[in-house]
Amino acid sequence: MEMLLGKKQSLSIDLILHLHKILLRGIDDSIAGRFRRGKEWVRVSKLVTDYNKESDIYFLDKIAHFHAEFETIHPFCDGNGRIGRVLINQQLMALNLPPIIVPNKGKKAEYYPLFDKYVSTFKYDAFTKNFALLLLESLHKRIAILTSERIIPLNLWAKQHNISGNSAANKAKRQTIPAFRMREKWMISGDFHVKYSKR
Repeated sequence: MEMLLGKKQSLSIDLILHLHKILLRGIDDSIAGRFRRGKEWVRVSKLVTDYNKESDIYFLDKIAHFHAEFETIHPFCDGNGRIGRVLINQQLMALNLPPIIVPNKGKKAEYYPLFDKYVSTFKYDAFTKNFALLLLESLHKRIAILTSERIIPLNLWAKQHNISGNSAANKAKRQTIPAFRMREKWMISGDFHVKYSKR
């Protein structure tokens, strides 16, 4: 992901088209880096301009609104979801924050329904909450990798601390413990002690 994004850059139409061209290169070069029609150019341009305006809006609210609206516009013939998720990470990295991963497992239940809510209500707070949890998870993962002597499966950690597996998994999903996913499996620092987790 970070290799695709490269250096920090301001969000722009040129950047969006460039990233889309990279993503679709070799898949369908005839549509790579091109919006479907002219009206998408106008709508995405306005969205980018609004996003880049100075404001005191919470940064995750700005990213969530941009993402919900970008995917609603659906400006490309193919690759809208992939480029939309890449753009989330471009926006985070521009703020010196780590990228997030929207996991494939659970997308149908936890991610796609957020679009239905946005289209019917124009409220994007569910995206903000989802991105906040994923950002916490990303930070927990980086901290654990950098500081822990060992990283263990969450179910093993739960067993060691006499916590049910379901309870530990729920804490992980809510990020009330510093758990994170690796290859779709919940993991945690072996150094994390249960006395800190009873929240």
